[in-house]
Amino acid sequence: MKRNEMRSLMVLAAVAMTGNLHAAEASLLGPGLTPLGGEAAANKDGSIPAWASEQVLADGWSYGKPRGDFFKFKDEKPKFTIDASNADTYADRLTPGQRALFKQKPDYKMEVYPTHRYCSAPDFVLENTKQNVTEGKIAADGWSLGDAIVPGIPFPQPKSGLEVLWNSKMRYLGVGIVFPSLWTMLSPRKGADDWIEAESTQTIYYPSGEKGSRRFSELQPIEFYTYFAYLSPTALAGQALSIITYSNKGNDTFYYFPGQRRVRRMPSYAYDAPQIGFENQYTLDEPRMFNGTPDRFDWTLKGKKEIYVPYSSFGMYDSSVERHQVMTPNGPVSAARRYELHRVWEVEATVKPGVRHVAPKRTYYFDEDSWVIVAAEDYDAQGNLWKVRESYTIPVAETGSCDGSAFVQYDLASGRVVYDQGSLGAKPMKWAVESGDNPKLSADFYTPDNLRAVSAR
Repeated sequence: MKRNEMRSLMVLAAVAMTGNLHAAEASLLGPGLTPLGGEAAANKDGSIPAWASEQVLADGWSYGKPRGDFFKFKDEKPKFTIDASNADTYADRLTPGQRALFKQKPDYKMEVYPTHRYCSAPDFVLENTKQNVTEGKIAADGWSLGDAIVPGIPFPQPKSGLEVLWNSKMRYLGVGIVFPSLWTMLSPRKGADDWIEAESTQTIYYPSGEKGSRRFSELQPIEFYTYFAYLSPTALAGQALSIITYSNKGNDTFYYFPGQRRVRRMPSYAYDAPQIGFENQYTLDEPRMFNGTPDRFDWTLKGKKEIYVPYSSFGMYDSSVERHQVMTPNGPVSAARRYELHRVWEVEATVKPGVRHVAPKRTYYFDEDSWVIVAAEDYDAQGNLWKVRESYTIPVAETGSCDGSAFVQYDLASGRVVYDQGSLGAKPMKWAVESGDNPKLSADFYTPDNLRAVSAR
């Protein structure tokens, strides 16, 4: 046999062997796991049921109709209620942040409903996720996403806290989220009654969310684009931002100031920088539970827990209500929040040596079925529990997946509460699965020249 023929046979054999290995590895995402990487089985006592691919939203919903009206289990009643009087009984299934809220807020309570596990994604996302058993990679820098087949979960069998975080960041949300209007709310200082309430229009564009299958490494290294323009209050009205959130470096932020009629690049407006207009109560990396690049932290995977978390909380997205019927100075009313027992991944984030952050330690809890960050805690420089966040997971009719966009943050030191990224008392938000003719769902929109042009109109 000639040398070249022998070499060809060896190459073919190697390819076949590699293919078999990949097939064997991919088959691991099989009976024991859900299509997105959660444990398919119920827990030991059955209080968390097995995952089931079921349709939980009735036919007939269309944009503008209340989402909760179409939820299959909307008429369920709570199994029990946890409050300050019995929180110790359930302590092993509460986070430190939740236990702190019961101690600090006597009226705080959690109405606990039967657990339902329905979160999934369209077939092309599930197929991409299966491929990522062998294709998902962290980059050589040790923290950015190196490669994955998108849209899909990069690491359906995560082996590190960083992989869990990237699963959350890359979960399928379509190509974007459009907020025709929304309210960002900050409760009054102690002893006062004046809220800070900013109305804005926002769009988040996910370029990797286009339907199909492609390698993340062959796209621009961009996680998402953000645009928002303030409509009120007077102090913020007319200000607008365009932000490019990269997957492998810090953000590019461009800010339009109407008084100067100019756009400024703001390289330091990221990470723990306080957002303009919110009295140092709300940092740039807190929206949607964690926002931006993860390079300032070491991410440690602590394992799985079973805890009560907000789930199917449609009341936190209800555009038909007056927002103060839900949001009070102590947080949202319990009727708008629905809790269920779910398995979560616990990940601890600690600031790297030589790096500073106002919260040197953070803990995040990721729902195993949707990869939404459902709860989080920040600790201050003295190691004291400082901020507690929770998000409100719902099934999304447009995408066929789940999201937890709306969230609330409790500052235990100041007693103040932030609400953002929902549609309480505002025009309904929408998830987009195609760019269509929306110019904000295109990379060309997110340039400083365009920001100046659209803001000066």
